[in-house]
Amino acid sequence: MKPKFYPLQFEPILKERIWGGEKLNTILNKPIVSKITGESWELSTVEGDVSVVSNGDFKGRSLMDLIDEMPNEILGTEVYKRFGKQFPLLFKYLDAREDLSIQVHPNDKLAKERHNSFGKTEMWYVMQADTDSRIIVGFKEDSSKEEYVKHLNDKTLVSILDDVKAKSGDVFFLETGTVHAIGAGLVVAEIQQTSDITYRLYDFDRKDAQGNTRELHVDLALDAINYNKVDTQKKYDTKTDTSNVVVDCPYFTTNFIPLENKVKVAKSGTSFTVYMCIEGSFEIEFNDFKQTYKKGDTVLVPAEINAFILSGKASILEIYIS
Repeated sequence: MKPKFYPLQFEPILKERIWGGEKLNTILNKPIVSKITGESWELSTVEGDVSVVSNGDFKGRSLMDLIDEMPNEILGTEVYKRFGKQFPLLFKYLDAREDLSIQVHPNDKLAKERHNSFGKTEMWYVMQADTDSRIIVGFKEDSSKEEYVKHLNDKTLVSILDDVKAKSGDVFFLETGTVHAIGAGLVVAEIQQTSDITYRLYDFDRKDAQGNTRELHVDLALDAINYNKVDTQKKYDTKTDTSNVVVDCPYFTTNFIPLENKVKVAKSGTSFTVYMCIEGSFEIEFNDFKQTYKKGDTVLVPAEINAFILSGKASILEIYIS
């Protein structure tokens, strides 16, 4: 008998980070147990960090198991055709109490050659920003490997990097090769390719509780960096009860839905859809299913579910692969 599909939620995978804080609990209600919790992995199939269903008939099952058994129904026909039984995206919330390290991610080709992994194209939606919070994204002007190495050695790298003030609602899209760092005082929703490959360039000479500095990946990064100035900030419409396109790239499409009443959603079964509740609360309703989601919740709607209604008062990110 065919199983009954429904929107899936997962146990958050909480990560301590030297730069983390407590806002994942105070703002997003995550069950943190550490005062330096930097990340909540909401939806992941990264080896060693595979999400487990927290609701309904599939509770306790891993996302990998469900995909293995029912790839077309969970992933969608086109996603399955393109990626096989791999979940191609990783969804997180981040709390930066301090600046993250300055880092870069390799493209698909480099990541495949070196790590047998996807590259890491990603986007950030700023959920909360303290006064004067900022992010580092790319170079102020076109640079070069030689200029970069000189400033890195002189500990003046920050002086040639672009520094952008960030506020709630801002979106930044980072293609692979973009040097970047989330700044202190930001809570961010992150959508990225399924990859945990990060090259750390500079960590502000920080030491952990044991007095150790974190590993840097200076040599690996040299061929991964895009040394040209890039434009990363995305402008988008905010028309209510509509899916407003924010990012549309080969790896994912992200829409912003300012929900005031209802939105009828019709899907073709080619891709799963993920909703991240950024503010407020909303319901998903179809057939005899009705469930409420609140700020900080992430929900995976399997591709098999092709018609449903969103209702409530909320700001929502809608993500799928087109």
